[in-house]
Amino acid sequence: MGRTAQRAHMELFGTAGIRGDVRATVTPELALTVGRAAGADGGEFVLGRDGRTTGGGIADAMAAGLRSAGADVVRLGQVPTPTVGWASRDRRGVVITASHNPPTDNGIKLFADGQEYDDDAEAAVEARVEADADPAAWHDWGTSTTADLLEEYRRAVVAYASDYGAPLDGLLVAVDCGNGMASLAVPQVLRELGADVHALHANVDGHFPGRESKPTPESLGDLHEFVADGDADLGIGHDGDADRIVVVDSDGEVVHEDTVLAILAERYVRAATAEDSVVLTTPNASGRIDERVDAAGGRVERVRLGALHVGIAAVREGATAETSVAFAAEPWKHIHTRFGGWIDAVASAAVFSRLVADEGLATLREPVTERPYRKTEVRCPDDDKAAAMGLLTERLPGVFPDAGVDTEHGVRLTFEDNSWVLVRPSGTEPYVRLYVESDDVDALVDEVRGVMETAVADVSD
Repeated sequence: MGRTAQRAHMELFGTAGIRGDVRATVTPELALTVGRAAGADGGEFVLGRDGRTTGGGIADAMAAGLRSAGADVVRLGQVPTPTVGWASRDRRGVVITASHNPPTDNGIKLFADGQEYDDDAEAAVEARVEADADPAAWHDWGTSTTADLLEEYRRAVVAYASDYGAPLDGLLVAVDCGNGMASLAVPQVLRELGADVHALHANVDGHFPGRESKPTPESLGDLHEFVADGDADLGIGHDGDADRIVVVDSDGEVVHEDTVLAILAERYVRAATAEDSVVLTTPNASGRIDERVDAAGGRVERVRLGALHVGIAAVREGATAETSVAFAAEPWKHIHTRFGGWIDAVASAAVFSRLVADEGLATLREPVTERPYRKTEVRCPDDDKAAAMGLLTERLPGVFPDAGVDTEHGVRLTFEDNSWVLVRPSGTEPYVRLYVESDDVDALVDEVRGVMETAVADVSD
């Protein structure tokens, strides 16, 4: 699907479903309407939610919308988002969650056969929302049942992770659940795998009293202090719905998200049986990933943010018997393709912990080149972004003639030493964003930023 068609539904769907304030955007009325629009596809939907205080009401409205369109609903209650992805295999799924957003927000994410809805499916739902179709005839309304699948999902993660690394016997892991849905899965899975787990903020509370839902170096202060002052071998932090993971070393310091991604990608490629093993990631992901995947004999392809599932489908559609997607990930979020097509930080916690138990975190990190990294932006009105990016697409390759150039998702310059630059327009704010990873990061940021500022000024004149 082209960018024009994609943007047709971007007012409703962002890069991770629908999110927003529950009074202004993700209201019960919207959930009812989206439910009726999605339910028109028929069949059976599993429906779960995170622990936000508004989740029950939004889920009720979603269930009513689905049923009024003729779909059957299986209600899972409060579960991690990955549980809904896992449960949606061979059927459809909906999770009511705003992930790492503040407690004032909520959201809607749709699944089909274990994967997030693609652009076409989201566009179809939005078209039905705009058409505001009537409910199905009274005798065609769907049914509602409940199911407790959480324990079965946890057992599936344990079985999957057991194929990697080593048993966790004796490994002390501190897990900061952030009062979110990781509380119901990650400590339990790691204990089943043999770890000694110390869980922080492990009660589900939609007010997020322990810390903000988004796990960052700043918000993970309790985890940092606990690990730094204690004997934990590893620290793990999650967001509100358990689809993001942050790893903390034994000194309490956050391990860069691209380093975690590179470690997992290398191990998955080495374990793959296909001759052509592909790792999918996003344009803002580090060159360290390419280095480790190349060392393992695989290759990296990049897709736009929020489109890992679209990229997986594209690779598989054109694949030969020798090609497989070994792993797909953007910073913080991982799809374990052998396990399934959904983002799953519970599986990430389990697999990464077993790798640490087998080799030690320092050994895992040792071959990964960690260059200085900076992210900044230049203010640019939304109406000027396309023209500014057009100028930058022309000018940046001229300023850096020795760099490899990729313009599929912004302008990405790659240098011989695997340092890189990415310039891309923000999809949500009036900025053109700049990402740079280089041993001489400050000088490179200054040079590229100067080109960006000139391009934006030229457009506005």
